[in-house]
Amino acid sequence: MITARNLTKKYNEFVALDNVSFEFEDGEIFGIIGHNGAGKTTLLKIVSGLVTPTSGELLINDIDVINNPVSLKEHLGYLPEESRLYETMTAEDYLLFFGEIYGLSPREIRIRTSQLFAALSLETNGKKIGEFSKGMKRKAAIARTLIHDPEFLVYDEATSGLDPMTSRFIADYLRRLKSEGKTIVLSAHNLYQVEAICDKVMILRRGQVVAFGNMHQLREQFGSLTYTIFFSITDPGKLLGHSKTYRQEEGLWVCDAENMAELNESTGLIGEAGGKVEKIESRYPSLEEMLLKIGK
Repeated sequence: MITARNLTKKYNEFVALDNVSFEFEDGEIFGIIGHNGAGKTTLLKIVSGLVTPTSGELLINDIDVINNPVSLKEHLGYLPEESRLYETMTAEDYLLFFGEIYGLSPREIRIRTSQLFAALSLETNGKKIGEFSKGMKRKAAIARTLIHDPEFLVYDEATSGLDPMTSRFIADYLRRLKSEGKTIVLSAHNLYQVEAICDKVMILRRGQVVAFGNMHQLREQFGSLTYTIFFSITDPGKLLGHSKTYRQEEGLWVCDAENMAELNESTGLIGEAGGKVEKIESRYPSLEEMLLKIGK
């Protein structure tokens, strides 16, 4: 279990984090989102033991990260937003170097490297890392975080700047790591991925927590179910004068309803005007819409 209590980080007079508290279980994927400058990277570095908070507590499976950050290292894999790699090395030598730092034997490193390259579909062909594509470099950086088989991972923008295929591959790989028992904390600008893979999400605004929970809880907080009505009508002019706004999509007329009462009212008006409801789609607000509501 990871428990944070009143984490605060100040840089002189600037408050990067302001009394941030949260708790989540082992084996979960925990997403941290917010606009630029919200404090995401600062929080990830504190959780990784790289930055000491001004005040507060942080416990990861009984490890006091603030007072004893070194004890966390053997259990942690950290991926910064930028893949800082030794580009004159081959990927094999790169993992060998870090594997030795973690005290693994050459045989263990060879086995782990082979397993990770296969899992990540990383074909190095003897190239040096500097010759890799951006996606290959990101995969090599992820392999480095996993060489010592840590149970706890902190990933800052794991798929940032990658092409859609590589980005989706890495998102699917994070799901696989979770199924293997890994606990993952991540930040991402790709809110669709966060929504799809995270068990819990925290939204930060100017260093403060404005929302925390699973997607169902966040949706309840930021708005209930809404509806989109698709309909056909011979004479759309018969709908003029009503307060509803209508538009055309995919050859049909469309209007929105914020609740069930509006849905019943709108379908009634469409029927009275001689229209036919073709389909009704229901949806909850997305993470992107939640961020827009919060503002900067």
